[in-house]
Amino acid sequence: MQRKIIHFIGFVLILTVSIGFIENPFTSSYVDQMKHADITVMKHQDSLHKEIVEKAKNYHIPAQNAEVHKVWKATPGYNGLEVDVEESYKKMKVKGEFNEKLLVFRQISPEVHLEDLPAEPMYRGHPDKPMVSFLINVAWGNEYIPDMLETLNKYHVKATFFLEGRWTKENPEMAKMIVDAGHEVGNHSYTHPDMSKLSTVDIKEQLSKTSEVIKSVTDVTPTWFAPPSGSLRDEVVKIADQMSMNTVMWTVDTIDWQRPEPHVLVERVTSKVHNGALILMHPTSPTSESLETLILSIRKKGYSFGSISMMADEERLATNEKKSDE
Repeated sequence: MQRKIIHFIGFVLILTVSIGFIENPFTSSYVDQMKHADITVMKHQDSLHKEIVEKAKNYHIPAQNAEVHKVWKATPGYNGLEVDVEESYKKMKVKGEFNEKLLVFRQISPEVHLEDLPAEPMYRGHPDKPMVSFLINVAWGNEYIPDMLETLNKYHVKATFFLEGRWTKENPEMAKMIVDAGHEVGNHSYTHPDMSKLSTVDIKEQLSKTSEVIKSVTDVTPTWFAPPSGSLRDEVVKIADQMSMNTVMWTVDTIDWQRPEPHVLVERVTSKVHNGALILMHPTSPTSESLETLILSIRKKGYSFGSISMMADEERLATNEKKSDE
């Protein structure tokens, strides 16, 4: 009888421990983790997964840091590219075979960004980015702006218009028209002076008054400054930086203020266009007349268009998403 009682107590103890093991949330979590670990191990032993991991190395493009180039000065960084192995595996495991077209990519951000650099002017975008920017300085030429806006809109091109403060104050509706059309606006000084010859006080006044009037008219605070005639000195760039504005120059000049024939302007630009080109122009008759041909010619060469902020963005263009395509 005593032996039966001992056996019964032992059975109860075993049953209690078993139930506790099953209901214990920590034990359940451990079991789940072990299951997940087993699946992970199985996946990593899978030949397809191994193949993706190995071939992913062929598509890796390192990110490029922003830098102060010895010639082009402030140069924005450019995202790198790598294969997202797990997402690619999910897409390919249905058929169980490697398919380059099903690779999933993700971009890699550089460690140094444009805002990390000391104050320097920017003359071009990143040399690997197949984009160009139209920089349109506005202090006159009102009669050509509507047609230029119409052409830009027709081809979905976004440009950056650098507005003189005095012009903006006198032409608020046209300034609003530019912003309403989806274009970026920047600071082009207040009275178009030679910025390199101004005192510190006058530099600050030229920049602050222009930003204030642009903000009051368009509700946009400029983050880019284009010095009139490209004339500046280091102090001008530093003061603009203190006012949260990057200074921008150009790499290709239409020289449209000399009123060249439209075909001359087109040839002048297309013969020099390149990755990251910043193309300087004004609202003039030859620019207005040649703009459509210019856009089509540049696009035919494989370039996209963007504002200066789009150019400075580190985002990698979709056309460059495979190393083999570059």
